[in-house]
Amino acid sequence: MQSESLRLDHRVISEIIEPGSSVLDLGCGTGELLCLLIMERGARGQGIEIDEQAIYKCVARGLNVYHGDIDSGLSEYPDRSFDYVILNQSLQQVHRVESVLEDCLRVGKKVILGFPNFAHYKARLQLCLRGRAPVTPSLPFTWYETPNLHFLSISDFFDYCRDKGITIERREYLGETKRVFHLPNILAETGIFLIAR
Repeated sequence: MQSESLRLDHRVISEIIEPGSSVLDLGCGTGELLCLLIMERGARGQGIEIDEQAIYKCVARGLNVYHGDIDSGLSEYPDRSFDYVILNQSLQQVHRVESVLEDCLRVGKKVILGFPNFAHYKARLQLCLRGRAPVTPSLPFTWYETPNLHFLSISDFFDYCRDKGITIERREYLGETKRVFHLPNILAETGIFLIAR
């Protein structure tokens, strides 16, 4: 894969994954990230996806992907059965956040979460100045088309982890084309976190 054509969040997640790790990608879409991890990190990967058309694309890529709704749980997987469970750009779309996160932390030795930061300054400005629900590169849907059910910020996620006794082992903040190093709750469009319990 050409690294310049890869999404920034996929490149960052690939950097976090140790070579040869076992990976479960929840809400894997058409499999771009899973394919990258298998090819570049030698990961043993499996995905779960709800969209049948996306699954067909994963199968065409030779990926091991199952049809499933992550909201219904991961009861078929034993504790710590994967080195990493990935939930990238899916957390804000699940119905039962706490249940899904608990399952991820049970099944994976470590969990990688990536989500859009709803407190990014562009979103704040659109809401404040225009009085409209924000549409940004990381939040590309209008209010009536959005699959997002939960609108969290980077600060919200820190508070949640503190309250639930979840350890944040690594954090990465991303803008549209590069990493963000200062004032992430305002300047980062996306947060990526490596967590464990």
